[in-house]
Amino acid sequence: MTKVKTIAILLPDLRAGGAERVCLNLAHGFLARGYEVDLLLVRSHGAFLSEVSPQIRVVDFDAPRFRKILQPLRRYLNKRRPTALLVAMWPLTVLAIVAAMRLRIPTRVVVSDHNIVSRSSAAKGRLKRWLLRHSMRWLYPHADAVVTVSRGVADDMAACTGLPRGRIATIHNPATRGTPLPAPLPVDDSVGGWRQPGYKRLITVGTLKPQKDQRTLLAAFAQVRQLLPAKLLIIGEGPLRGELEAQARELGIADDVILLGFAQDPYPYYMAADLFVLTSTAEGFGNVLVEALECGLPVVSTDCAGGPREILDDGQFGRLVPVGDADALAIAMHATLCEPPDPQRQRVRAADFGVLRAVDAYLALLVPASCNGQQALQSNSSDEINSEARLP
Repeated sequence: MTKVKTIAILLPDLRAGGAERVCLNLAHGFLARGYEVDLLLVRSHGAFLSEVSPQIRVVDFDAPRFRKILQPLRRYLNKRRPTALLVAMWPLTVLAIVAAMRLRIPTRVVVSDHNIVSRSSAAKGRLKRWLLRHSMRWLYPHADAVVTVSRGVADDMAACTGLPRGRIATIHNPATRGTPLPAPLPVDDSVGGWRQPGYKRLITVGTLKPQKDQRTLLAAFAQVRQLLPAKLLIIGEGPLRGELEAQARELGIADDVILLGFAQDPYPYYMAADLFVLTSTAEGFGNVLVEALECGLPVVSTDCAGGPREILDDGQFGRLVPVGDADALAIAMHATLCEPPDPQRQRVRAADFGVLRAVDAYLALLVPASCNGQQALQSNSSDEINSEARLP
């Protein structure tokens, strides 16, 4: 009897983040393909824990710091001997490579990066910047494959670390819902009158932090609000809530801006909106853009480093504006509200970032002998899988 292959996925935890959502989607996709799945967590907590299938084995290392997982991870690999280990996010990526080195096991190690190296390292101290770039340069060649979530991230990684660009594969995130879309949010007062009749409903989703640049969004929305009645819903929580509330008051738009906080499922809000806006200064990929497209929404996004231009196909599926330019953003928002695109065309584009396609592409690197993997290498050119992107 053939033993079922096991794929292990290593994450810090299951907090409500884009990388965590992607890995959870992949875990369920691998499970549906008949693989056993182990979800390895540095600490077993987070909003997405409740969504993990009972068929997935959760391993809680309960480590106070990332570096404390080295020995527990080595013991796990030596005992469990999974077919493959998928690791997301530095420094877990390099720690996993170190843990697997010199173990006489056949486990393939695939590392995945969701952030732009130059941007994420710039926010760190000098020592951490040095460690990030040089640990990638020295240790990533010992992985069986290196994956990034957009070509922009891959280009940046090669430039920052010296890794050969041809050794870095790109697999776009599996960002669609994968289940039937819900009904729109009912017309009620639960979100501060956002669905008030006669108003255009704008929405954005993201942590309230500088990278998401909701300050520029508020400044642009104030201009749009002078031209037509509109309400803006901001879904997400973070350290800039107080500043954003103060800015809305200063701009005289506080009554038309609703800071909802975190929402476990933003889809009912997407389904009720007229326009989705992303104002990030950088995005490794931009899952929320795909989610909005899946709901047929018109989209306006900053043309920031990373995935948005790739998702919107150079502006064919949503207007792209310069980062931090409130005037250009206001013009694009108003023009899109006045002439929205065909919703079905938006949904068709979102299907390019479906779970099944990404699962096939990852299996091509995790379990290259699998039938699914071979098919993915031959047919998934839109996911930028490169057969030369396997590391020795």
